[in-house]
Amino acid sequence: MSYAVDTNILARSVQKNHPMHKLAKEAVKVLLQGSEQVCGLAQNFYEFWVIATRPVEQNGLGLSAAQAQMHLTEFETTLVPMPDTPAVYGEWKRLVGQHSVMGKNAHDARIVAAMTVHGISHLLTFNGRDFKRFQDIITVIEPGDIFPPPSVSP
Repeated sequence: MSYAVDTNILARSVQKNHPMHKLAKEAVKVLLQGSEQVCGLAQNFYEFWVIATRPVEQNGLGLSAAQAQMHLTEFETTLVPMPDTPAVYGEWKRLVGQHSVMGKNAHDARIVAAMTVHGISHLLTFNGRDFKRFQDIITVIEPGDIFPPPSVSP
């Protein structure tokens, strides 16, 4: 299987004080330890930069450009970077038309388009509901889904 890592996973993985930080880090770690290919899409790297360098008071991480660059370099060495290609635009255009995608949800459609073009089957995200319309194309996995339920003692 192959996985793309959504922007919210990238962002939470660098926010040490966020309640979802550990879950984001551990979910990616488990995937990397398995035989899965774990990818970073160019779209998610762009979105991470926007969130990372936006001020905290505007719902960003408040990082400097140097700090954001450091994290991007780490993502690019940990994940398999998947480039933008001309085919992504064509697939995005098809998806937004087919699924009547409007407004900011077009960003999510672009992620699905890149996944389709690159043959990536699964998306690791905290926002599974945002991708519900694409459930016939990709499989959405939330970090909590990766960990088995605790064993029940007799």
